[in-house]
Amino acid sequence: MSKLGNLGARLHRGEISYDFIGKRKIWYGVSILITITAIVGLAVRGLNMGIEFQGGAVFTTPTKMSASVAQAERYAKDASGHEAIVQKLGNGSLRIQIAGIETDQSDRIKQELAKDLKLNPEKLAADLVGPSWGEQIANKAWEGLAIFMVLVVIYLAIAFEWRMAIAALVALIHDITITTGIYALVGFEVTPGTVIGLLTILGYSLYDTVVVFDSLKEQTKDITKQTRFTYSDIANRSINGTLVRSINTTVVALLPVAGLLFIGGGFLGAGTLNDISLSLFVGLAAGAYSSIFIATPLVADLKEREPAMKALTKRVLAKRAQAEADPADGDADDSDDAAPAVVGPRNQPASRTRGRGRPSGKRR
Repeated sequence: MSKLGNLGARLHRGEISYDFIGKRKIWYGVSILITITAIVGLAVRGLNMGIEFQGGAVFTTPTKMSASVAQAERYAKDASGHEAIVQKLGNGSLRIQIAGIETDQSDRIKQELAKDLKLNPEKLAADLVGPSWGEQIANKAWEGLAIFMVLVVIYLAIAFEWRMAIAALVALIHDITITTGIYALVGFEVTPGTVIGLLTILGYSLYDTVVVFDSLKEQTKDITKQTRFTYSDIANRSINGTLVRSINTTVVALLPVAGLLFIGGGFLGAGTLNDISLSLFVGLAAGAYSSIFIATPLVADLKEREPAMKALTKRVLAKRAQAEADPADGDADDSDDAAPAVVGPRNQPASRTRGRGRPSGKRR
């Protein structure tokens, strides 16, 4: 078995563990700091909304243009008075995108661009997007996101409980804020592909969170009938038990997305891949982080405010204090507790000890 596989097996059995829940204030502090940075980036720089949301025009030149990208950007800015995004396509043509202009200005800009680029205006293709259509697309995107959030909360409240639904919602908002803040700081263009990427990473983040919640729900059945573990103890076991799985799935998901972002968008110059690949890369990483460090610790915080959980914690701590004072008496008491369905070295199947010490019935 590999070292990582062996580590995962030991984490799952409870032989080793890391105290994620006990250090939750550190994770909350880190998340708050990152979220504030993202919000400041949004407030100061704002999002670079694509032409689909602002309206504008896209001009495509014929192949084998003599003008460079920098020259085309300067010509487009002089002709329109707006910043332009110019990309060199694989066939040698230039794609000139100018956002924020009215459709009635496009003819004049086309004529000036064709003159500067020394082209016949008929050979300069133009695609126009009206600002009203872009606004409609933006509104639909927000509506879809809101509907998604509502359905998530309803489903989790029914399948698990309302505290887990709230924790998952906070984690999703955390992931959206960080991803959009990175877009503002980096300055990448926001397109419909970005929205698709956001919805994709929200689904992935939710999937990873539900896996931990399902383990937590299963292990906390009849938790108040024992005095060995608090709710936080079992929440910590749930995170550790699924930790290696979460790491593996996240790394496997990030590798192809990193290829799109750094190789396709950066090295090969396919800038059209940046809009969706950045949202996927940042969102997948933030989703894995929030599932472990935000959602489950927040559920533990909310659950331990319940009177029953407070009473359980008091009993568990009192019993641990008694065990420290009299270890022999504490070990005897532990054997009488009905422990919850947690996986650990102390919970061995009864079949392994059944019949030990009994005569086999064979004559010697």
